[in-house]
Order: sequence, then structure tokens, then C-alpha cells
Amino acid sequence: MTRSAYIHIPFCQQICHYCDFNKVFLKNQPVDGYLNALADEMKLTLEKYPAEKLDTIFVGGGTPTALNAEQLEKLCGSIRSYLPFEQGEFTFEANPGDLTKDKLKVLKEYGVNRLSLGVQTFNDDLLRSIGRTHTRADVLSTIKLAQAEGFENISIDLIYALPNQTLEDFRETLDEALALGLPHYSGYSLIIEPKTVFYNLMRKDRLPLPKVETEAHMYELLMEKMSDYGLRQYEISNFAKPGYESLHNLVYWDNESYYGFGAGAHSYTDGVRRSNHGPLKKYMEPIEQGRLPYITESTLTKAEMMEEEMFLGLRKMRGVSAAGFEKKYDLPLFELFKEPIAGMSSRGLLKVEDGEWLQLTEAGKLLGNEVFQAFLLSIEN
Repeated sequence: MTRSAYIHIPFCQQICHYCDFNKVFLKNQPVDGYLNALADEMKLTLEKYPAEKLDTIFVGGGTPTALNAEQLEKLCGSIRSYLPFEQGEFTFEANPGDLTKDKLKVLKEYGVNRLSLGVQTFNDDLLRSIGRTHTRADVLSTIKLAQAEGFENISIDLIYALPNQTLEDFRETLDEALALGLPHYSGYSLIIEPKTVFYNLMRKDRLPLPKVETEAHMYELLMEKMSDYGLRQYEISNFAKPGYESLHNLVYWDNESYYGFGAGAHSYTDGVRRSNHGPLKKYMEPIEQGRLPYITESTLTKAEMMEEEMFLGLRKMRGVSAAGFEKKYDLPLFELFKEPIAGMSSRGLLKVEDGEWLQLTEAGKLLGNEVFQAFLLSIEN
């Protein structure tokens, strides 16, 4: 059963040096045509793959709040017209400095109840060096404005292991972030992706990244500080006050179905993973002809589904339930994945709680990717 939808808005006022998401500069783009195509894609998809009720919607990008208030109203109107969503978690990603009172009023009017701000760091010099145009002051004013408009459920994203970032820099950013008393924080280690400014600089040996040991210390500091402020780590990169966990992201980590709308978006319904065309023209053309804009469709085997269940589920601190796994796949988890579980447990990276939950250890959190990869291609299709 599909309970969630992701909607991609590819437009940005600026392109960050680390970003490899599907995005384009906003200026001179066919924004209204794109919003029309999005509405048509939602309509076509729900006709072909219906859902009774959605519980979460996440609008990401790009920068959804790069749209003006009128365009945001058009987008939200389409969501309300074509998706079976009455109430639940309704999240918009936003850049500090993009949100105005008018835009916030539109979002509030259409039931948006969660904001996710791409802050990354509170150090203005570092912000400039990674291609961000907002400042520390913009972050503070945006949060204040959003709270004044009645938005309580606000999350901020932070990135660590940035070029030239020191452990002390990151400590100061964490202190500033946590002083805001928000209910949710995400902290991600910088990943250098192909086709980004940072990738090109790295290839020329002109990207002064922190040492691996420093990056590990930053992650340990992140976990320590979040705990000190009463925020529970519920996923390898996410921390929340009780009751403020991201329900939408939990759909991904629980390996449940979701729709993906927009250029370059991905969906997972009825055991089939699909991806949309990324370039705007290639995305919009088939929709204008009454067809869905898929570029790939892949039906997962049962073995692939079970492997994904493990490497997604182990990202959660509660881990993977053996009983839940057996109920879902009619196979015993501990027997099926005997070898990777034994291998990772012998290294002190996995543990079993209450004879039921397979979880990362503290050491396992630092080497999560190694653990996750151990479950790929570990059973025969």
C-alpha cells in the first residue's frame, strides 16, 4: 500500500558546489509549464496506480521555495486536487532567505506543517566557500519568521567534513543550531559526487578536506551534542525530540512504497522501482502526450527486496525486526543472512537486542556503509 509521495521542484537560485541533485537555475525556465506537467503526472499516476490515502508528502528539490507565492499556490492546489491526502505530515524543503511572509502564508493555508531548512553551517565563510548565498543571519530571521506564522515543526540540515572545516568550526555550528531548540536536526557527512564543482576541484587536488579521523570525530561530536540536548538519534543521520521523527523518511527506511513526481524523481510501488526523465523537456514531453515520464522501470526480485530491507532498515537505530521481516517475506532473517550477520557481529559492528532486533553498535554507526554493503548480493536471487 502506497502511503507517501515525494514531489521534486528542480529550480534553484544558485547551484551549490556539492550538489548532484537534479536541478537547474530558475531564471528563464518554464516554471508554469513544469507545474502543469506535475499536476498532470499526479493525475495520470493515481489513475493507473491508485492509493486510498496518503499519510506523508515531501516537497523537495532543488529549492521548492524558489517559486514565488503564486506558483507555490498553484503547486499546493494541484497536490490537494490530485493526491488523496487530507491530513498527515506535509513537508516543504526551503532555503534560508527564500521564505517570505507571503510564501509562508500560502504554505500554511494548504496545510504544510513541517519545514526542512538547508542550513549546512552557521559559519558565513564556509557558506560562501560551498556556494551557498544565505548567511547565518538569514537562518535566524527565517526561523523567527516561520515560527511567527505558526510553524513549530522545523528541521535543519547540517553538513560536516566541509573543505577547510575544523572540529571547532563544527562544534560552534552545533552549539548555534541546538540553541534554537528545534525539534529535529539532520547531520550529513559531505560526499563528493561526480559532476559537481567539488568533484572537479578534488580531481585537481585543490579541495582541502578534513582528515578521515577528523570526520569521525565530527560525527561523534554530533551524536554527543544531540544527546546532551535531549534529541534522540533514530536514524544514522537524524535526531529528534520524541514525536518529531520524520515520518516521510521513515517510509524509505522501512522499505515501504512511495510515489515520486517531477523531473528525475524516483518511485517505488508494488515492488517496482521507477525513475523519471531528468531534463525538463524530456520530462514534460511524454506527459503532454498523456504518457508517464518514466526512463527506467525495474521489478525487484524477492532477494533484492530483502537485501534492501536490510541496508535501509539498519540505518534506523531500532534496526530490523526479525519477526517483522519474517511476516513480510515469510523467511527467517537470522538464517537467511547468517554470514553477513556473523561477520559484522564478530567485528563488533552489529548486535541483537532482545533476541529480536538487529542493530548497529556504536562502532557500527561509524562504519555504517561497510555494514550495509555486507548485505548486498549476500543471497541468491
